[in-house]
Amino acid sequence: MSKEYWRWPEYRRTVPDKDWKNAEVVTAGVDIGSVSSKAVIMTDGELYAYSIMRTGSSSPDSAQKAMDWALEETGMKLDDIKYTVGTGYGRVNVPFANRAITEIACHARGANYIWGPKVRTVLDMGGQDCKAIHCDERGKVTAFLMNDKCAAGTGRGMEVFADLLSVPIQEVGPMSLSVEKEPEPVSSTCVVFAKSEAVGLLRKGWPKDMVLAAYCSAMANRVSELLEKIKVEKEFVITGGIAKNTGVVKRLEDIIGFKALPIQERFDPMTAGSIGAALFAKALHERSTKPT
Repeated sequence: MSKEYWRWPEYRRTVPDKDWKNAEVVTAGVDIGSVSSKAVIMTDGELYAYSIMRTGSSSPDSAQKAMDWALEETGMKLDDIKYTVGTGYGRVNVPFANRAITEIACHARGANYIWGPKVRTVLDMGGQDCKAIHCDERGKVTAFLMNDKCAAGTGRGMEVFADLLSVPIQEVGPMSLSVEKEPEPVSSTCVVFAKSEAVGLLRKGWPKDMVLAAYCSAMANRVSELLEKIKVEKEFVITGGIAKNTGVVKRLEDIIGFKALPIQERFDPMTAGSIGAALFAKALHERSTKPT
């Protein structure tokens, strides 16, 4: 089997020294993205366990697999979860969800939980689209803009380049920053054109790090246009898989003139949407069980 350079490592995590049986309420959020599926379990509004895996051809199957993996080794069953919210590209296809909520609302709420109430702008760089979101101190969306017309500037576009150059996706960012001199960006209007241009550069003898630098630069330029339109404010955070690509993040920070808040050690930025969904699930459960 040929190596899949484009695939982010799949993994699960349970917060150590935490007993879910002591919790008053267990909720979950399942984010079915076009590229990856994430399931988060929260106990009394605190992170307990999560899984991140590749989205398959079936959204319902992907949701079930992600949740089953998050539950693994916990001793918990799906029936122990009081309320589940689905979000993301396949949010209406989470078979065990009580409700579906847009990923825009969930990423804002998740970013507020991960980085705190000071967050005002969230850039969600997803598999097939990119969203710039303004939120208030409670993580409530106040404005947003979205680009879903082209894969350039998204996770899928970066996967195409990782595969083309046979560079593992997690090494793309560091390799792109190893260049001595920053090259001109490749075409940022279409991933197909950018890929053709990259092939041409390789034939001219460009090394891989130069080609990756050119594409990371193009992606940063493209995303910065979205942020300029929404008027990016501090404090600024990036969610989604591209948040882990230092080559794009560093170049984007240089363009906008300030740094994004750093990735928090306890959290994977890919789980922001599912964390937000699990928090919404807690609020909805509490509302539904409140005495009238």
